[in-house]
Amino acid sequence: MDRRTFLSYNAAALAVPAALTTYAEAAAASGLRPAPIDFSGDGPAPGSFPDRWICGSESLMDNTDPPVHVHWYNSHTAILRQNKAYSFEAPFAPLYFGNDRVLLLDEGFTQLRTNWDLRGVVDECIADWCKRHGRDPASLELLVAFSHLHADHYAAVNQFADRPNTRYMGLTHEEMLGFWGMTDFPEQRVALDLGGRDILIWGSPGHVVSEFAYYDSYTQILYTGDMFYRGRCYITYWQPWFDSMARLIAFCDEFPVSHVMGCHIEISRDGTDYPYGTTWQPDEAPVQMTVEDLRQTFEFAKTITEPGIYFTGTVFLCNQTRSFTTIDTNPYRYD
Repeated sequence: MDRRTFLSYNAAALAVPAALTTYAEAAAASGLRPAPIDFSGDGPAPGSFPDRWICGSESLMDNTDPPVHVHWYNSHTAILRQNKAYSFEAPFAPLYFGNDRVLLLDEGFTQLRTNWDLRGVVDECIADWCKRHGRDPASLELLVAFSHLHADHYAAVNQFADRPNTRYMGLTHEEMLGFWGMTDFPEQRVALDLGGRDILIWGSPGHVVSEFAYYDSYTQILYTGDMFYRGRCYITYWQPWFDSMARLIAFCDEFPVSHVMGCHIEISRDGTDYPYGTTWQPDEAPVQMTVEDLRQTFEFAKTITEPGIYFTGTVFLCNQTRSFTTIDTNPYRYD
């Protein structure tokens, strides 16, 4: 699929400040920066996930790992993951680079830079990328967004409040939609142009009301946040979640997807649940999943008719059981 076809789905393109566009065009025309990076191609840009993420430690007092694991999936894509010793939530945070701007998705469960400095880590990643590609960090706009309105995904937004050339998503449903120029949630697909690299965005409610799915056209990674990930998929609203799964399946029928990626890992490689609050996961499953995992889960979901916790072989579907967090002690059926 070429870029023109991809952008034809953009019913409401993200508004970009005219000054930034003018600067980028003027800089390129005057030779002040290298020629734009070509993010187009017939297939997904190659990349790799680590064999093991930083996943806490048996003794938190003796933990010596950094607060966030930075993994470069490829030259233009970084994936950050919070150390479980700093928060049992340990969310993931993709960082996508384009010619004009950088997108950070999900900001981790931290607030103060003196606790751990997410903004500093992101700035180091941007400086690293710019050094490798001959760019000026000041020329790149940073977009700070998140998948949904839970604190472990937006808590660190305030660290970026005074950062120059930065826009960040607001903490209400209306502000989230406005950030992407979305007017028909959740069905509408909006294309964000990072500068030759396009991100497709649409609504994916069910875990909560205000939630998005993100698709990166360059790596062809489908990012599903908390509505589908390797762990306990807490489904607050069953029918909206089921409808969101149907949209994901329809999307995969239409677009090539290299990996499906959620925002947490809460199970081991053999499918054993790590209890809620666990800060040490020595044999955790990989974060990346397949389209087939998504399809099998959707087929399984079609058989669910009442609240309960169901293991699909890939994820736990916790249908309207949010008050029960440790799977082996709750009174609902455990299939």
